Amino acid sequence: MPFALLAVALTGCSRRTLEITSEPSGALVWVNDVELGRTPLKASFLHYGEYDVLLRKDGFEPLRTHKTAYTPLHQRPPLDLVTAPLPIENTTSWHFTLEPSKESTTPKTQLETELTARADELRKQIDPADAANSTPGLSPAPK
Repeated sequence: MPFALLAVALTGCSRRTLEITSEPSGALVWVNDVELGRTPLKASFLHYGEYDVLLRKDGFEPLRTHKTAYTPLHQRPPLDLVTAPLPIENTTSWHFTLEPSKESTTPKTQLETELTARADELRKQIDPADAANSTPGLSPAPK
């Protein structure tokens, strides 16, 4: 009888939870190309290790990064043989800060001017002779 009680008491297993927050909240999150939802969120995961993370929110630059869920000491060999049957919850927390997109913070005319300037610089790198004959902000005539 004591063995049966011990077996029932130790039938738990570790629960792994990933907690993701962002500033600002409400960003859509993908982990390893699987959509999890909007921040703040909690999701369970099976394995510790490396993960690819993508966050998107309107008005902010997309954030693509790489994060690691580290294995806690009590789940590393040989300690895991003792702690595996215990109902332990492990939470890995990741916080991300999103940067406002240039389109949401810069006037349209300034964006157009900067874009035209970058295009002119690229044109100079391709064919300096054409760039010398072109008018800034205008495309050279086709040959």
